[in-house]
Amino acid sequence: MRRRRTRPAGAALTAALTAALIAGCAAGGSAPLAQRPGGKGTRESGQGHPLPAVVDHVRTRDPVVFLTYDDGAERDPRFLALVRARRLPVTMFLTDSVAGPGYGHFARLRAVGASLQNHTLDHPSLRGLPYAGQRAEICGQQHKLKARFGVRPRLLRPPYGTYDATTLRAAADCGLAAVVLWRAAADGEGRLTYTRGARRLHPGDIVAVDPDRPTGRPLSERTERVLREIERRGLRVGRLEDYL
Repeated sequence: MRRRRTRPAGAALTAALTAALIAGCAAGGSAPLAQRPGGKGTRESGQGHPLPAVVDHVRTRDPVVFLTYDDGAERDPRFLALVRARRLPVTMFLTDSVAGPGYGHFARLRAVGASLQNHTLDHPSLRGLPYAGQRAEICGQQHKLKARFGVRPRLLRPPYGTYDATTLRAAADCGLAAVVLWRAAADGEGRLTYTRGARRLHPGDIVAVDPDRPTGRPLSERTERVLREIERRGLRVGRLEDYL
């Protein structure tokens, strides 16, 4: 993650995110709905691809929240055991320059149910970069993950949570369906902080568990603390890819 990112909401998602990042850096069984910035209507990239949704929360009545992790810097073997034992459908957003030396670890995570998604090749802040540079970072990691794991990601988390209209165009042209931010984040001790709204978990919340902590608890312990809070709220971990 390498941040303190922040997340916006609803129809004002894009504007709220930009302002927040400048200041500091998103009856049961109903069909989930991703938020799309910029209002209604069809929006397309220059190549005619639909622009991705930008989400920090998924609208659903299902009692689920979504656990997400960035970069791939921390390879706590106890985290792998936890994912296996609890059958956690976690989502890993991988940066090639960080995760690449340890892709074997992520192959094992994928084998026990983790999803591997796009966090760019080299972890630059994408906002403000030209289209060619953003496309190279995003499409380049699509190709890396396809070659290494045989899967082509559908989800992008932009490094530091920063993006712009060019990011959405490049993501669309690289075949991505959603730009995933977060509403809640776990600190170095596993305590949750919130970027907006009520200071508690709600169904559909996307949670970022920051792996890049030189101090604090190991990733497995932080995750266990988050899981206790999820269960205290009567929720469970859902598979994000099933809702986007």
